[in-house]
Amino acid sequence: MLARHYIDGEWLAEGALGDSLDPASGAVLGQYHAGSAALAHQAAAAARRAFFGTSWAMAPRQRADALYQFADRLEAAIDELTDLIVAENGKLRAEARGEMIGSISEVRYYAGLARAILGRTLEATPGSFSIMHREAAGVAAIIVPWNAPVTLLVRSLGPALAAGCTCVIKPAHQTPLIHQKVMDCLVDCPALPKGVVNSVNEAGSEVGEALVASPDVDVISFTGSSATGRRIMAGAAPTLKRVGLELGGKAPAVVFDDADLDRAVKELTAAATMMAGQICVAATRFLVHDAVLPDFSERITAAFRAVRTGPGVKADSQMGSLIDKTNEQRLHRLIEQAGDEGELLLKGDNPFGRNGAGAFVSPSLFRIEDTASPLVQEELFGPLVSVERFADEAEAVAKANATPYGLAASVHTRDLERAMRLSRAIRAGTVWLNCHSRLFPEGETGGFGQSGLGRLHGVEGLNEFLETKHIYMEQGLPRGAA
Repeated sequence: MLARHYIDGEWLAEGALGDSLDPASGAVLGQYHAGSAALAHQAAAAARRAFFGTSWAMAPRQRADALYQFADRLEAAIDELTDLIVAENGKLRAEARGEMIGSISEVRYYAGLARAILGRTLEATPGSFSIMHREAAGVAAIIVPWNAPVTLLVRSLGPALAAGCTCVIKPAHQTPLIHQKVMDCLVDCPALPKGVVNSVNEAGSEVGEALVASPDVDVISFTGSSATGRRIMAGAAPTLKRVGLELGGKAPAVVFDDADLDRAVKELTAAATMMAGQICVAATRFLVHDAVLPDFSERITAAFRAVRTGPGVKADSQMGSLIDKTNEQRLHRLIEQAGDEGELLLKGDNPFGRNGAGAFVSPSLFRIEDTASPLVQEELFGPLVSVERFADEAEAVAKANATPYGLAASVHTRDLERAMRLSRAIRAGTVWLNCHSRLFPEGETGGFGQSGLGRLHGVEGLNEFLETKHIYMEQGLPRGAA
């Protein structure tokens, strides 16, 4: 399989060839053409021509039709795309299937919203009329990460197209074959005009940097690390682009002494090991009340130890691979650091041997008291979780808010009033109560602090791609009118 660029209605096979690898085995799955700044500028120019040269931005029914057609084609290809996600991303098959089901649902959700973009009118003084018209912001560049390559594309592409924007997509170089198949589905939609969606592959950062700097791009929608988000903000500043950023997370799960520990352990084991911990909303800090700390620690350690780590294609695997060997090696170094700075409750390792081709690390847990440690302050992006104690509600809130991140959190307690107090006090864009990691198209997500700007999913997801235009008119009043 070969992944190409798609610009102005044409497939382009330009640029050096790179290999796409199966992270669970190291096998070569296919190849992709690497992009360039020149191709990025070509794609942005095509998107700009389509924005101003077609009626796309003024045709909500056409936009809805195109999105419904896209969802239908994704659904028809669900088995092939699920297999590709397992092979190229390393996920469990159930996780890959869930990603596809959620993505199809999201596209259909925004297809419906495309026909419901409403402004407002007012009469500020007699005979004067103001129309607040909501219209597309222009050309959107969508920069997609590798960890959920379909979901994290459509949650930006869906609202961008529903709003009337034209788009340039930059997929991750680790998952080009998945993206190629998604583009095959999109290109097959009769209601989508030429040039409305363009795509340029990446091998490093050249394409992304070109799109961020391009005067033809009006909006950047990026999902990824906070460090890269800062670079994007700086790169977009000279052209004053609108920037939407969904960035890193360090999600605390606060477990009180009255929590249902069986439920909490089950929820948090799943929330820490889904996608091998390679998701920004994963539960990465367990904050536990002193009264239940020994019991919880024993239970969660046993639950983590029981997780079967293996290839996503195996039916008995409960956690899949990391994205590559480089990240496996990085996690091994962090696990050693956790043993030096804290107390390892469970030390993860590659169950197939570190010298093997597959990129695996089983789950790890460590106790730590120093909230200033980089292990607590920084996103580790893997199945490595800290266990931290607290004595009372005030300390729980202080520790939950002790990092620069604010993407997600969860609170585990039977006390509804306490749950509501904590949900307000914790500075995070999403707070789950007695559960973790529930994401769906209708509910907005986004971050406080260094976890990002703006919101994705839901009605607010459209706002990232819409402008408000004030159209004002005065009409002559009859004689004698006040």
